[in-house]
Amino acid sequence: MEKMPESVLQSIADFMHQHRVLHKWKKGDIMAINNQLIMHSRNPFKGPRKVFASLWGAPVENPTIYQPNKIPAELGYKPLNPEDPLVFGFWKVAKDICANVCYNAIKAGYRRLDCACDYGNEREVGEGLARALGDGLCKREDLIITSKLWNTFHKKEHVPLALARTLEDLQLDYVDEYLIHFPITMEYVSFEDKYPPEWHNMQGKMVVLNHDIGETWKAMEELHGEGKCKEIGVCNFSTQLLRQLLSGCTVRPSTLQIELHPENSQQRLVRFAREQGMRVTAFSIFGGTSYVELGGATMSESLLQNKTIQDIANGKNKTPAQILVRWACQRGTLPLCKSSKAERMVQNRDIFDFYLTPSDMEKIDGLNKNRRYNDPGDFCEAAFGTYCPIYE
Repeated sequence: MEKMPESVLQSIADFMHQHRVLHKWKKGDIMAINNQLIMHSRNPFKGPRKVFASLWGAPVENPTIYQPNKIPAELGYKPLNPEDPLVFGFWKVAKDICANVCYNAIKAGYRRLDCACDYGNEREVGEGLARALGDGLCKREDLIITSKLWNTFHKKEHVPLALARTLEDLQLDYVDEYLIHFPITMEYVSFEDKYPPEWHNMQGKMVVLNHDIGETWKAMEELHGEGKCKEIGVCNFSTQLLRQLLSGCTVRPSTLQIELHPENSQQRLVRFAREQGMRVTAFSIFGGTSYVELGGATMSESLLQNKTIQDIANGKNKTPAQILVRWACQRGTLPLCKSSKAERMVQNRDIFDFYLTPSDMEKIDGLNKNRRYNDPGDFCEAAFGTYCPIYE
C-alpha cells in the first residue's frame, strides 16, 4: 500500500480541526470512535495522532460550527469576551490625535478598548467615545471598556478616587473592567500635584511602599459592588501573586493582562489563569516593536521583521502583523493592538479569513525565549534609580 503524503494527511487534519462541530452533551450520550475515519497506522506520523470521532444520539439543533473567526459563547467568552476578541489599546497614543484615533477605531469595528490612567490620554479617549456614541456608530452596551488603577492609588482610600477620575475623563458611568496595572505600590501623588502621577513623585523619585495588595483588591470589590466596574482584574501578575489573590478574594479576578508574544509566550501562566476562570489579554504581541522608540529594543527585535513570521505571512498573503494577531487569537487570548492610521486599524482586523495550521503554530511557538520588554526590574532602576523586580 502506497503511503499517503504527509502534506495530504496534514491538510485533512487541518480541515477537520477547522470545521469541527460543537455537541452539547446530555445525559446518556455516547461517544464512539469510527474506525473508518482513523488515519491508518501504516501511514507515517509526526506529533500526536489525529483521531476523528462520531457521536451516537440525537443531533443538536442548529449546531455551532467552530469557525476560525469566532470564539464560541459556550466557552465563557461573554459578556466581556465578545466573539470578536480584538482589543484596541491607547498606550502611547498622543493626546492631539487620541480623540480621532478612538473614533476611527470604533468606526473600524473595534468594540473592546483598553485605557489606563498612566497613558495620560483618558480625557481624549472620552471625547472620541462621546463623539462615536453621539454619531450612532454603536451603543454604550456594545463597548467593552477597560481602565487600570495606577501604582500610586493602591491604598483603600485612594482606589475610589482614582476610578472616579477615570470615569470623569472617559465621560462614563462605569467601566466594564478595572484592573490593577502593576503589583507595585508607590507613594501617593495627588491629582492637584500631578496627573497622571507616572513613575516618580514631585521630587523625581520613585518611592515603593510596603503594602498588602489584598487591601487594594477589597477596595476594588467595593467599587464592583457599587456597579462602577462590571469586572475587576489584574495586569502583570505572576502565578504566585494570582494564587495569593485568589485565596482571599470575594470577587474573583475576571482578567489577567500580560505581555505575550511568540518570544515570551508564558504558556504556564496563561494555562493557570485560564484554569482559574480568567480571560487573558495579550499586550505587546508584536514583541519589541513598541519599545524601539523607548530605547528598550532594536528594530531587529521587532517580530514584524522575524523571518519565521514573514515566511508564514508570505505563504498566506498576509502581513506579519496579521499573523501575530491570528496567533494570539488561536491561543485563546485577546490580542491588544493599536495604530493611529485608519487603514492599518482595518488591516489588523483582517485575520478572520485564514487559519494557522498546527505546523504554523508550532513554528511560531518555537520562537519563545522568555524575552520580556516591559519589565520594571530593568527600566525602573535605569530611569529612576529604584530596583523594582516583580517577575522573579
